[in-house]
Amino acid sequence: MEILIRGDRLVVTDAIKAHIEEKIGKLDKYFDNASSIKAHVVIRVKDNDQIIEVTIPTNRFTLRAEEKHSDLYAAVNLMVDKLERQIRKNKTRLNAKLKKEPKSELVFDFDEPDENASKIVKRKTLDIKPMDEEEAILQMELLGHDFFVFKNIDEECISVLYKRKDGAYGIINTK
Repeated sequence: MEILIRGDRLVVTDAIKAHIEEKIGKLDKYFDNASSIKAHVVIRVKDNDQIIEVTIPTNRFTLRAEEKHSDLYAAVNLMVDKLERQIRKNKTRLNAKLKKEPKSELVFDFDEPDENASKIVKRKTLDIKPMDEEEAILQMELLGHDFFVFKNIDEECISVLYKRKDGAYGIINTK
């Protein structure tokens, strides 16, 4: 696999480049014709976090992962793990899609976890109390969650408050 590495307002050293090429090179085993595939890597810094984005376009699908960590080497390792999980998780869907087409680019000869296992591993019942959006943000932050379900007294509906990647908040209202 050809790996194209670009630093966004950052100088990519030889050590970083070698580490990225070594780690992403491990994904070659999932592709039949890895030499014809190009992986696009962008590294950038935001505050104290090192952010690495990888996009691997193929003829039939695109793999993409983004990871953020204070240590760039750890971010690279986490990103490769995320890409491997994507391939494993979508093995059946990709395999079915690629069987319809004559040529496959992925190799699916790795061990697969039990597919009969339920995807839902936990259920909760909530007592939803009426509150405004500011109180919902406070409750979510106190719980340490990325989302919070509440009865919105301003909109008179059930709402889902969530934290976005950029640190801002979003709300989904039901009808």
